[in-house]
Amino acid sequence: MDTLSHTPNDPVDYIAVTHETYDKLGYGSYRWANEPDPVALSPLPKPLADCKLALIASGGIYAVGQVAFNHKDDLSFRRIPTTVATEDLRTSHFAYDMTAARQDPNVVLPLAPLRQLVADGELGSLTEHALTFMGGIYSQRKLREQLIPEIVANVQEMGADIALLVPV
Repeated sequence: MDTLSHTPNDPVDYIAVTHETYDKLGYGSYRWANEPDPVALSPLPKPLADCKLALIASGGIYAVGQVAFNHKDDLSFRRIPTTVATEDLRTSHFAYDMTAARQDPNVVLPLAPLRQLVADGELGSLTEHALTFMGGIYSQRKLREQLIPEIVANVQEMGADIALLVPV
């Protein structure tokens, strides 16, 4: 059965889709991450209305003028100005149906709703750039050793109080 083709109202078996997608790309069976220890959560350092938020998204979003993501083991990320016009955003990803993201990039990079929260005084500000990468990276080791430390360093450099990760 081809799990990659379905109608919009059908439920999606994402585990089966991931296995099929990776098989078609020539990868071995996907090994799902298993983190038995709970994530250490921290209270907000100050009221949300005073916080600077860094937006991080794995939907393969890039801005006009930037290079699209490569679909095989791309560990790069893009710094996208948080002032970018929505119509200047593009997607490049192999692991999800990009139709909705191409119609409205805010479904995977919610800049417009976050800007509205800032305008309404509910969120202090956004960092100068959002950080985007292509999720579905096969090597958990490369994520831990390369991509995640680079993203963390960028978030810290931008002076963010909090970060929002939008996974795809």
